[in-house]
Amino acid sequence: QVQLVESGGGLVQPGESLRLSCVAAGNIRDIETMGWYRQAPGSQREWITSISSRGTATYRDSVKGRFTISMPGAQKQVYLQMNNLTPEDTATYFCHAATPTSFGEHKHYWGQGTQVNVAS
Repeated sequence: QVQLVESGGGLVQPGESLRLSCVAAGNIRDIETMGWYRQAPGSQREWITSISSRGTATYRDSVKGRFTISMPGAQKQVYLQMNNLTPEDTATYFCHAATPTSFGEHKHYWGQGTQVNVAS
């Protein structure tokens, strides 16, 4: 079974909103950060936002003021509230989680993606 599961994608018109959800499987432990990436057709995957287990969030400049990441408290689920969507936001959105390992490294987990399409 996929260890990160996204949901909430869909087709919306410009200016509308979507809320994406991501849930981590129970066998993922000691999550340090969770976040979101996206990939448009023909483009490389880009980082959007991440939030630490302490609640500190960072954002890509292009989504600041429009997107909000939240981690309600379980630290195994994360949401992405996307407001004022534009066609440039059209992409497959991937959930990401990182856990610490020895030697100061991290293990990375990825979801399979949820499609967001913004069009008239």
